[in-house]
Amino acid sequence: MATTLRYAKGESALGPFVAAISGQGLAMLEFGELTPAIRAGLVARFPDVTLVEDKAALNGLLPRFAALIAQPRDDHGLVIDLQGTPFELRVWEALCRIPAGRTASYGEIAAQLGTPRLAREVAEACAANMLAVVVPCHRVVKKDGSISGYRWGFRRKRELLAREAGEENEVMDGPLDRRGVGHGPADLFGMGAVVR
Repeated sequence: MATTLRYAKGESALGPFVAAISGQGLAMLEFGELTPAIRAGLVARFPDVTLVEDKAALNGLLPRFAALIAQPRDDHGLVIDLQGTPFELRVWEALCRIPAGRTASYGEIAAQLGTPRLAREVAEACAANMLAVVVPCHRVVKKDGSISGYRWGFRRKRELLAREAGEENEVMDGPLDRRGVGHGPADLFGMGAVVR
């Protein structure tokens, strides 16, 4: 089935970003520009995708995405179209349960999933995340608590963590139900969660 993703560029407190929406919701929020590598990632996740630059379609959403980046603790009522492997979806669900202002290690996430030896695979799932800030892979750190790599740069990860540390530690509620207890990926992420 062909999918049309409408995308536009925006500006945020942490630099430029590009966002793409499908008919199901936000499909991508990446810092930087729409590079060939990002295009390839979208094609892998959305078979038969057509990318259409459409600032008008995202005009009302771009300020919401910029606000989310500025205040990563508030999901601003976003509906998302999350695509991934079964393991990626499980990892991303676990990431969404990490409260703002807190962190977890790759090993801790792997243990929560009942796969304590798969810390490296958890890191790979974090690296495959195309929804910066929405799926908070920036909250995952090394075993010793130090900041590890981040798809969108060490500086951005450090800044996101600092912004969240200044906020009260509470789990977010709303369309992105981040409590996650007893929820599968489809429940957590709405009808847009697709296993590939």
